Order: sequence, then C-alpha cells, then structure tokens
Amino acid sequence: MQLEGSCHCGAVSFSVTSAHPYPYQRCYCSICRKTQGAGGYAINLGGDAASLKVRGRKHITIYHARLKEDGDQRARRSTAERHFCALCGSGLWLFSPEWPELIHPFASAIDTPLPIPPQHTHLMLGSRAPWVEVEAHPGDRQFDVYPEESIAQWHQRLGLSRA
Repeated sequence: MQLEGSCHCGAVSFSVTSAHPYPYQRCYCSICRKTQGAGGYAINLGGDAASLKVRGRKHITIYHARLKEDGDQRARRSTAERHFCALCGSGLWLFSPEWPELIHPFASAIDTPLPIPPQHTHLMLGSRAPWVEVEAHPGDRQFDVYPEESIAQWHQRLGLSRA
C-alpha cells in the first residue's frame, strides 16, 4: 500500500510503500508520549525504507532519544532517528540503523486513509504516565515492555499484510 504523509505546516511531505499499514500498536513509553503527545502514545507503521521519497527534506531535524535503564548512572543516546519537521515539530517517521530496510512512519503523519485494525497491542505500559487510561478492547494485547511479535508478524498472523 502506498502511504502519503506530511507535517502539519506542509513544509515536509513524504511517501513510502507499506506491506504493514494497520495502525495497531500503541506505545506508552515516555519517548513516544513526550515526542508525539498522541493521547499518551504513538503508533508506528512498517514501511520499505528503499521506497521513501521526501519533499522538503531541508526542513527535517532528527532527534536521538536519551535512554536510561534501571540501575544505569548515565543515559545513553539511542541509535534510532526520530525525524521531525523543524518548523512545526510534527513527528514524521523513525529509522533505526539496526533494521536499515525498514522505516516506521508515525500514523499521526499519514494522510492516506489507513485500515482500522481488528485488535490493538498496547506496549510499554510499565512506563505509561499515571494519568493515561488504557482503552483496551476485547482481543487487545497488553505488555509492560515490548512484545516479541514484530509489526510484520502481527500483520501476517492476522492475514493483513499488503503488497
């Protein structure tokens, strides 16, 4: 499925091909909550990095989150790159060099109508803000940390992968 996305002010737009376009994951970690502000969570999709086309690239800035594990004295810099519009602050996509073939657009930046997922995965609930209520429905899965099932595996399990 071809996805078209953009920032709020229109300075950046992009397209990416996605075989995994269902916005089913709701991440409640502090990074997603603070950088996305989307109801206390962010939703990533799966896309083919080689298909990414960007207009307005000069307006993009990259943020590397600071990660601090329990017991660590100091935070370390994440290798994942969160791409934002430098003008309006809209989150656009995440790229991780650990998986160079993938790009993870934020569902909130996608302009193409996305399919409605039959169930959701609520992840990183162990770090959600106390004021955030989890609106889980029957069939939804909940995890205190990251689930082992990837975005691609979720789509495959439910027969929802698209070419």
